[in-house]
Amino acid sequence: MSPTAVALGSSQTAAVALPQLIAALGGDLLGGSDIAIARIAPLDEADEVSISFLANPRYQAQLATTRAACVIVAPALAEAAAARGAAIVTPDPYLYFARLTQWWAARTRPAAQPGVHPSAVVSAEARLGRGVEVGPLAVIEAGAVVGDGARIGAHCVVERDAVVGAGTRLAPRVVLGHGCRIGARGIVHSGVVIGADGFGFAPSRDGYVKIEQLGAVTIGDDVEIGANTCIDRGALSDTVIEDGVKLDNLIQIAHNVHIGRNTAMAGCAAVAGSTKIGANCTIGGAANIVGHLTIVDGVHLAAATTVTSSITEPGAYGGPYPFEENASWRKNAATLRQLHTLRERVRALEKK
Repeated sequence: MSPTAVALGSSQTAAVALPQLIAALGGDLLGGSDIAIARIAPLDEADEVSISFLANPRYQAQLATTRAACVIVAPALAEAAAARGAAIVTPDPYLYFARLTQWWAARTRPAAQPGVHPSAVVSAEARLGRGVEVGPLAVIEAGAVVGDGARIGAHCVVERDAVVGAGTRLAPRVVLGHGCRIGARGIVHSGVVIGADGFGFAPSRDGYVKIEQLGAVTIGDDVEIGANTCIDRGALSDTVIEDGVKLDNLIQIAHNVHIGRNTAMAGCAAVAGSTKIGANCTIGGAANIVGHLTIVDGVHLAAATTVTSSITEPGAYGGPYPFEENASWRKNAATLRQLHTLRERVRALEKK
């Protein structure tokens, strides 16, 4: 994401007075009490009805050129921002921006329309809470429970005895397997499959014998799962995703993996079976973690890191292979670039 801002609104959106934003989100408004905002935009694309944010001091020069009606800044940049126009001052502009986008989306996106579409198939033995929306051609099987205010998109399948928590939204074409559970306020994007069989086979002289996957998937509250991500059910006990976890697109979570609360994983990462990842970790894109490992809380893996052994100390790690503490890996990688030159120098010395 750009360190400036992301355009989310349009000039056709009903304008909002800056004091209304302050009332909803807090912050200190410098000037601009009579200004109305109609869109959120990057500093370099903003116009006279836009609000932008500046979280990184490196982009301070853009304050002089932006046409934004208001800029969200940290206290250190309050004076510079106020010199060019209205500003909202807050300790964490990026966090303020995130909350602003949520508030904006709640105003501008189509509201849920409770009810079951005529083409949906809902078992008489399923239980739907108050205000549930079930989209076209969705299927909700016997024993399934859908909490109050949940939204089940078109072509979704909620299999028997599965549970969808209150306020959770399944985008079109999500599959929630039998007996699997997702908590409240979740967001599951299109193409996600929760509860497919884990990859378990016993070799024999006649080929591989399938190990039936008898567990399920248990997902906590406030979890977001990106498009086309797959979370396999456990072999015997459940695969577990704790509260607040954020998974990007195209991630593979194998059977019996346990991911701690508020851990975030970027796209194309993969975790093999029975690995336990702690809380408040970040996993870079295309990282690979082999099975039956333990990663403690507070570990941060760089993109494309391959983890082949447990990590017992928090910190930053990187390297395709072998992985190691990130600062050490960077030094070794820099040395590797000079390897050919060093080899030629050694050969020249040996000839002498």
